[in-house]
Parts: sequence; structure tokens; C-alpha cells
Amino acid sequence: MTLPIITADQRLAEQRTIKGVIFGPSGIGKTSLLWTLDADKTLFFDLEAGDLAVQGWTGDAIRPRTWAECRDFAVFIGGPNPALPPEMPYSQAHYNAVCERYGDPASLDKYDTIFVDSITVAGRLCFTWAQQQPEAFSERSGKPDIRGAYGLHGREMLRWLTHLQHTRDRNVWFVGILDKKVDDFNRVQFVPQIEGAKTGLELPGIVDQCVCMVEIRDEENQTYRAFVCTTLNEWGYPAKDRSGRLDSIEEPHLGKLMSKISGPRKTEPGRLTTTIPGPAPTPVTQQ
Repeated sequence: MTLPIITADQRLAEQRTIKGVIFGPSGIGKTSLLWTLDADKTLFFDLEAGDLAVQGWTGDAIRPRTWAECRDFAVFIGGPNPALPPEMPYSQAHYNAVCERYGDPASLDKYDTIFVDSITVAGRLCFTWAQQQPEAFSERSGKPDIRGAYGLHGREMLRWLTHLQHTRDRNVWFVGILDKKVDDFNRVQFVPQIEGAKTGLELPGIVDQCVCMVEIRDEENQTYRAFVCTTLNEWGYPAKDRSGRLDSIEEPHLGKLMSKISGPRKTEPGRLTTTIPGPAPTPVTQQ
């Protein structure tokens, strides 16, 4: 059997897609980023039933209400994982069953971007499901076992996210709420609002891009919304740019951000520069 080596020419010719997450405080306008995308080529994965912010947006949407539906749509969008046995979610058997229910997966070919709003709600649906599984109850007493529920929830969320991350022919963007935490020593930390700690800790390592949509104050004390895109930012926002093409602060326009990520790569010296030219802006304190 010949080793299936992918040559450099084959790899460079492959379609490049982006998997990312956008965190931001409630009300900052994350859902409204749909207006910056091509409506004809974007599928709105609407978990929050929060489409009032994009009323009039002409794109298509799906509205899963349960964790089972979230898993079904994930395998329908991303295809099966051939490494999994038939009884597991995201397997070939799961994919076949979903295709029988929803029809020909070729109906998704028109979409190049999946916009998932929000991962915070997905986590809640997953945890509600996890609490009802046998693993969430003690074998001896039959009483609820919160540790078992959280353990199952963490594994389920990571499987779901990883499956969508491996959707090679589509961009996938997750949206989530960003919380501000202040400890006993008055130190500020910004963390994703996701049920359970495991998903929030591991999510930035799964996706290619981690962006924070926040309000920033400039040297003239004027505020504006912006994307914070790089790990080395002075405010401690959980951000990451695997593409090496973004500046620390970018315009909050998802369409333009994706074009820049797919554009020419920065030179290595530029990528390693950590200083932001000019006076450093100040983040607006989130209440």
C-alpha cells in the first residue's frame, strides 16, 4: 500500500477555510456581524433565537432546539468521521441516518460559511442533555453526580467543536459571550462564558482564530468597537491569530477580517513585532 503523502503542490492547491471563535460582552453586536457576510453563501446556525438584531438579513438559517439536533446538524454539515464505530455520534451510520432525515447534503454546497450563534447556548443545551444521561448519576445511590455530568458535558462539547473544526471545505465561526472576572486581589481576567471549565480552556486551541469583539477608548477618550486578534495584547483578552496576517486591533467587520486572513502572509519580522504603534488605546471597562 502506497503511503498517501500529500505533496506541497497538492496542499497549496487545497481550498483554505477558516475556523474561528468571536467572544464579546452581551450587546456588543456579535450577531450583527452577519451583515458583513455574503447572505447567499452563509448559513446562520441560530441557537439563541436572537435574529431580531439581523431582522431583514436575507440569508438562510437553521434553529436546533436540543443537543441531539446540534449533533445532527454538525455531522450533516461536516460529514462523517470514518474512524468512529457505528454506534457513536458523527460516525458513518449517524451521517446516513441524518441524511435520510434531512435529505441530500448537496443542498449545503451553496454555503461557504457557517455562523454559529452562540457557543454559550450550545453549552447549555449540552449540559442539560448530559444531566439526563446514566453517567450523571451515581451507580450506588442513583443520585445525581454533578462531576459525572460535567465530565460528560466537557467531552461532548469538545467532540462537537472538533467535528465542525474538521469541516475542510467551509468557514465556521462560533460566537460566544465574554465574561469579566475579578479575583480577591482585584486582578481582572476575561473568560468565555461556557458551561463547565473544560470547553472554555480548550476551545482556543481547537480553532484557528480567537477574536474578542470589545469596546476600546482612544487617546481622545472616544470609544469604538474593535476586534482584538493577537495573543500578545495588553488587556489580557483571550485572542489568537494562527494565520499570522492580522494586526492586534482590526475593524469589527467579519467579511474584511476573513479576506485579510486569506490574503498575503506577513513577513516573519512583522509577525514577531509586539509593539502597537502610537499611544496604546484603553479598553472600556465592562460592567
